[in-house]
Amino acid sequence: MVLSSLDKMIQLQRNTANIRNICVLAHVDHGSEEYLINLIDSPGHVDFSSEVSTAVRICDGCIIVVDAVEGVCPQTQAVLRQAWLENIRPVLVINKLDRLIVELKFTPQEAYSHLKNILEQINALTGTLFTSKVLEERAERDTDCQVNPSSEQGEQVYDWSSGLENTDDSHLYFSPDQGNVVFTSAIDGWGFGIEHFAKIYSQKIGIKKEVLLKTLWGDYYINMKAKKIMKVDQAKGKKPLFVQLILENIWSLYDAVLKKDKEKIDKIVTSLGLKIGAREARHSDPKVQINAICSQWLPISHAVLAMVCQKLPSPLDITAERVERLMCAGSQMFDSLPPETQALKAAFMNCGSEDTAPVIIFVSKMFAVDAKALPQNKPRPLTQEEIAQRRERARQRHAEKLMVAAVQVAVEPTQDGSALETKPKVESRAGGEQQAESMAPKAVPEGENKEECFIAFARVFSGVAQRGKKMFVLGPKYSPVEFLNRVPLGFSTPADELPPVPHMACCALENLYLLMGRELEELEEVPPGNVLGIGGLQDFVLKSATLCSSPSCPPFIPLNFEATPIVRVAVEPKHPSEMPQLVKGMKLLNQADPCVQILIQETGEHVLVTAGEVHLQRCLDDLKERFAKIQISVSEPIIPFRETITKPPKVDMVNEEIGKQQKVAVIHQTKEDQSKIPEGIQVDPDGQITISTPNKLATLSVRAMPLPEEVTQILEENSDLIRSIEQFTSSLNEGRNTQVIHQKTQEKIWEFKGKLEQHLTGRKWRNIVDQIWSFGPRKCGPNILVNKSEDFQNSVWPGPVSKASKETTKYRDLGNSIVSGFQLATLSGPMCEEPLMGVCFVLEKWDLSKFDDQGGSDKQNQEQSILGKEVQKAGEKHSSGAESQELQDGCPERFEKHTAQKGETSLSDCYGPLSGQLIATMKEACRYALHVKPQRLMAAMYTCDIMATGDVLGRVYAVLSKREGRVLQEEMKEGTDMFIIKAVLPVAESFGFADEIRKRTSGLASPQLVFSHWEIIPSDPFWVPTTEEEYLHFGEKADSENQARKYMNAVRKRKGLCVEEKIVEHAEKQRTLSKNK
Repeated sequence: MVLSSLDKMIQLQRNTANIRNICVLAHVDHGSEEYLINLIDSPGHVDFSSEVSTAVRICDGCIIVVDAVEGVCPQTQAVLRQAWLENIRPVLVINKLDRLIVELKFTPQEAYSHLKNILEQINALTGTLFTSKVLEERAERDTDCQVNPSSEQGEQVYDWSSGLENTDDSHLYFSPDQGNVVFTSAIDGWGFGIEHFAKIYSQKIGIKKEVLLKTLWGDYYINMKAKKIMKVDQAKGKKPLFVQLILENIWSLYDAVLKKDKEKIDKIVTSLGLKIGAREARHSDPKVQINAICSQWLPISHAVLAMVCQKLPSPLDITAERVERLMCAGSQMFDSLPPETQALKAAFMNCGSEDTAPVIIFVSKMFAVDAKALPQNKPRPLTQEEIAQRRERARQRHAEKLMVAAVQVAVEPTQDGSALETKPKVESRAGGEQQAESMAPKAVPEGENKEECFIAFARVFSGVAQRGKKMFVLGPKYSPVEFLNRVPLGFSTPADELPPVPHMACCALENLYLLMGRELEELEEVPPGNVLGIGGLQDFVLKSATLCSSPSCPPFIPLNFEATPIVRVAVEPKHPSEMPQLVKGMKLLNQADPCVQILIQETGEHVLVTAGEVHLQRCLDDLKERFAKIQISVSEPIIPFRETITKPPKVDMVNEEIGKQQKVAVIHQTKEDQSKIPEGIQVDPDGQITISTPNKLATLSVRAMPLPEEVTQILEENSDLIRSIEQFTSSLNEGRNTQVIHQKTQEKIWEFKGKLEQHLTGRKWRNIVDQIWSFGPRKCGPNILVNKSEDFQNSVWPGPVSKASKETTKYRDLGNSIVSGFQLATLSGPMCEEPLMGVCFVLEKWDLSKFDDQGGSDKQNQEQSILGKEVQKAGEKHSSGAESQELQDGCPERFEKHTAQKGETSLSDCYGPLSGQLIATMKEACRYALHVKPQRLMAAMYTCDIMATGDVLGRVYAVLSKREGRVLQEEMKEGTDMFIIKAVLPVAESFGFADEIRKRTSGLASPQLVFSHWEIIPSDPFWVPTTEEEYLHFGEKADSENQARKYMNAVRKRKGLCVEEKIVEHAEKQRTLSKNK
């Protein structure tokens, strides 16, 4: 039963050991007298996997629901992986067992084999996750032993089995004898775990319950004569206990009800000691009878919730590993956190509710509710006194009305006078109404009713959340180290008087709510371990945040989303005057949806980025109906692409090897391409570009090379680590050595560097890794800048900082401009202004000799002018003498800065400062270096998982091939006629794909699309025929469809760039009309 008493709920919240926070993929009837269970339902579609991520973060366990017919689906794998990453314990519910009986007509033995197969598949997935974890830990121990050879664990590191044997994995795998699997049929209202039957048969057969628990699942059979349980010998045709004692009874019940065998039904009901109502017994639908019998015999709620209470952990059982993982964002290690932060681990583990315990709350998402649904805005029931007062006022008003009417009748001829007399009485009546309204329950004004209020969906990890308590809101970039550096140790200042710290705000917990489905109940305080709603945080929290009473707490690790936002559309209001409503609505949508992204592009477009087509439709509906409440126009989907370069092809477009004759034509074509490059830019045969700044004081030589695919993948996977490296290196270069790299982070950096060196081998990549200067775009992307200049050596890798000389400082300041130019070049490529991917730019030469000469002449002029002024100032002879001595000794920083400013001002009259010129020149050099290499577009690719029956496979393949899809794998599910097809599909071709496949297969196939990777489109967007064979095959115009060119032109049109297309307008007027005269 469901508890409806708020007082009982508050009482249960205080008993942390009996709280269960679980995430489910199906609803069940629930209720218990001793346990408080917070059930959080999460959607099953892959587009909404972000909702699963927000749910599992605040849970301690989860129920994974698997269809008994379909078995393990792609989404099952995703959910298991999310549960594993959040380190929460799963239990399994295998649902829809009735379909095995009614639809597939399985025998009990066949059903047992099928269920056993499903369990093996799920355990195989869990085993894969566990093995990868053991391998990671073993690798860490390996590196520890290399660092510390005298480690005690040194002998066990290389023993593969030691990692598996020493780690307790008993709770990871699903097995009915462990009690973490329940078999159900939710539609018929029944479910069971083997513990239920073990208890029954231990009394009937006389075998111990513990023995039955171990043998009811597995290949065991019972020898009734000897009353012993023995291993099944399949050759003798013995039935396993699970079939003999459990499944056969359920099958016989279904058989009797479906065949309407009344005598057998009555016998079963009597033997089970059940009472079936006359209405259900007479009902013509067999499903009603089955539900009436099974819901009493094997109630699904008892089975599932008994498993939840016994097998899933309480908030007190949170593991140290999970706590450390939550507290370490990015590439940080727990050991590297300050001692004050590490001390909070005990508060997590104890889940303490004392006054001294720090209050730590994590907000996983913000959800919008109607203002009318808030408890404080609901009309409350009136008390007896208020009802009596209202009744008395109503009588007074009625008496006044009668008096006014009588006066009006009495003085009818003089209406003006009567109006004057009755006026004060009307006023008094209005005053009475106003007084009555003040006593009435407070209602929400009409305007406020339409507004959406945001409630924070959160969990208390430590301490007691009290209404009105002051809390710190920690953003994802907040660092407790920075706070502890600014505030002295043992601070006791009020929160409002603390110095401003980046990414930290202070707020009060305005309202606390108990979440009861759609209903909200107000609370004064919430003990640790509970899930709650918090009102009044919409101005402080965007999507998720960490709230803490102690600023030494770090922000929790960001949520891990399975689906990447990839589908973009531009939206605008149908009526331009409604633009403010759209902007406000998009802000609300951004706050309400954990996965959606809102962008405003340089063109002024408002762009919505979503995880898929279904998610996009949901977001647009919410925008129109809830948040903006206006009519909007939606553009065609904006397809993301990447630009890259490849090695020169070895065969031409007709698959003939490029020979000498071919090369002549290619060289001619290359020369034509080079003629487009402006004068003053030198292009070497190997693709090196040499370009000077507009004032001719600096010259750069840049070459572009394609990175191997493995290196690009490594760079993408380690973006967080690259960001940490760049931040540390930039702080060192600027002289702010505030960050300290922890030993384990240092090891990760060297491991990352080792991987790059392993894949960048060969003569052209020699010493490249040590010379990496920067990554891009945004200093953490999959492109690298290498500095091979002999004048200035700089590296992104952290190391000992040498004392900066004057020459080095000058190069470093200008070097930042070179890096900025590289960042701009990688952010928008030359083909269609899309970001670059997998490109290495090598700065071969960096000549500043002319700049030095110019600087020297400026320096001499500066010295002469300063010395001239010194002669004039006789009173300051001593100080001026000191200055001249300083000037001769070695140019101090003050003079150097003054000289640089003077020099730059003299140069900026015409061309601007040299730093700006270097940025523009480096960007142009990178672009021209790309122009002289074979350029290609990269398309975003979905992995597509389709489950379909054998008779519609051909139609599925037809739709895939039409949309440029590629089938990777096809396998048949054992025991069914279903096929699982794995394919890749370009995102650009995916719109309408799910609808088309459903229409073509009459709903028998449904795809799941998840963003996977970027893939190079093999065709050259600039290709033109150059050989005789290509002219014969493609024609002189070569106007057959080029997929890459089609995509490129579409992006260029959308961005307003020029497109080389022949457009024919008014074709009927193009011909010569003189012939018709």
